[in-house]
Amino acid sequence: MHRYLAYAIALLLTALSLLLVAMGQVDWRWGVLAFGALSALGTWDLLQTRSTLRRNYPLLAHFRYGLESIGPEIRQYFIQSDIEKAPFSRDQRSLVYQRAKNVMDVVPFGSELDVYGTQYEWINHSIAPAEFHHHDYRIIVGEGCAQPYTASVFNISAMSFGSLSANAIRALNKGAKIGNFYHDTGEGSLSAYHRENGGDIVWEIGSGYFGCRNDDGSFNAGKFAAVAREPEVKMVELKLSQGAKPGHGGVLPAAKVSREISETRGVPMGHDCVSPSRHTVFSTPIELLQFIAKMREMSGGKPAGFKLAIGHPWEWFGIAKAMHETGLLPDFIVVDGAEGGTGAAPAEFVDHVGVPMHEGLLLVHNTLVGLGLRDRIRVGAAGQIVSAFDMARTFALGADWCNAARGFMFALGCIQSLSCHTDRCPTGIATQNPDRWKKLDVPDKATRVANFHDNTLKALRDLLCAAGLTHPEQLGPEHILRRVSPTEIRTLRELYPTLAPGELIDAVPKHSVFREYWQVARSDSFAAPDAVHSLRESKSY
Repeated sequence: MHRYLAYAIALLLTALSLLLVAMGQVDWRWGVLAFGALSALGTWDLLQTRSTLRRNYPLLAHFRYGLESIGPEIRQYFIQSDIEKAPFSRDQRSLVYQRAKNVMDVVPFGSELDVYGTQYEWINHSIAPAEFHHHDYRIIVGEGCAQPYTASVFNISAMSFGSLSANAIRALNKGAKIGNFYHDTGEGSLSAYHRENGGDIVWEIGSGYFGCRNDDGSFNAGKFAAVAREPEVKMVELKLSQGAKPGHGGVLPAAKVSREISETRGVPMGHDCVSPSRHTVFSTPIELLQFIAKMREMSGGKPAGFKLAIGHPWEWFGIAKAMHETGLLPDFIVVDGAEGGTGAAPAEFVDHVGVPMHEGLLLVHNTLVGLGLRDRIRVGAAGQIVSAFDMARTFALGADWCNAARGFMFALGCIQSLSCHTDRCPTGIATQNPDRWKKLDVPDKATRVANFHDNTLKALRDLLCAAGLTHPEQLGPEHILRRVSPTEIRTLRELYPTLAPGELIDAVPKHSVFREYWQVARSDSFAAPDAVHSLRESKSY
């Protein structure tokens, strides 16, 4: 009977309130309304058939649903430790907030990390540290292009207008302008909000060709050239896949396709905005590189490259072989890791699809080294980067620069409420609701974005100086150490095989992935090798 106790009490109090009102106690009208509403809800719980729990526990079930709905907040604020990642720890978020606000970011008393625990990592210091120097580290991308770009080693990763709000885009771009680093548009195209403050832009186009498409969704070269030649656009990037949901594509429901998004992306209102899972402008590795060369030409000689999350190794090897055979090279490649973020994706894709950034970056770096192409192609990397040590590790694994998305969202004020997909972002960042995003103050948040960038690079400078180095390009896998057991320590060079320059041209390395797939990869097709086809067709192997 206890299952119905709350419902029975609501009925009893409703009846009592009605009796008191009938006796002239008019102040009890509130009781009639309140307890009557609870009684009605409990009655509906008993009559409805969709939820067995509500039928068995009228009214009480709603307390369970309420507690469940605030479970993430309870865990995040009261239960999780400062170093537990979900997906970013409280310490990581606090570090970004402090650097964005330009307040003291030092910590007292000692590390909270278990320095004797497996997976603990560090960088060795030098007895003769390097002298302090300016921290604005830069690299030249597209050195042979008509319009090469000198990029910061820390930039804003791809986040589209539509996923982020208008004021969030404004603040990010203004922050990039203040700090002299670039802002990647994401595949949602170059909006009016990207253009307002004049920050450097990397224009990313995806399989939907938003901003440069025909009515049928095919690529429109004229529209692309017109936007790519705008002075704020410094580089153009073709997105092959995204770390958080590679091979998936996406849909922006018709209800969310506002007039602004319609105009920015070149899609009609009243219809779902579909980003297909694959491209139509190329179907082979060679055709991909030909299109990259076409992008460079149409942009007026600006650096052109592509972004990908590594999946089937033979597909990446096919692209690399096409580079070697044709001499058609991208100016840059951005490696996106499976730990990357997204506004919305199926749980299986977020948790179990794609290669994590460390392994993906190493594979790309080693392949280019093995073909003797590494010094001609710049490599960027993205995947859960918020601190200077995150950057140092990424440089050591082969990157020339780092991109961050969620780190810069924290700088805007993101509290990791995990509501990006609901249009109810509490900080006005990941929402198109003007009642929410108009509260985000652009000048203040732009300053925080610039501060986060600047203070993180200062921290990187301090790490480099401590190690006796003067530029991130000097970092290699020998500089980062990892504890692999309570009594064993390995450098990343020992843990991850490396290729010698030109090694792939003359021989097949001992590394298992190269030994298995390099010889069978094809520059004229992304198709799986024959041996893989055989495995797919039979379960007897």
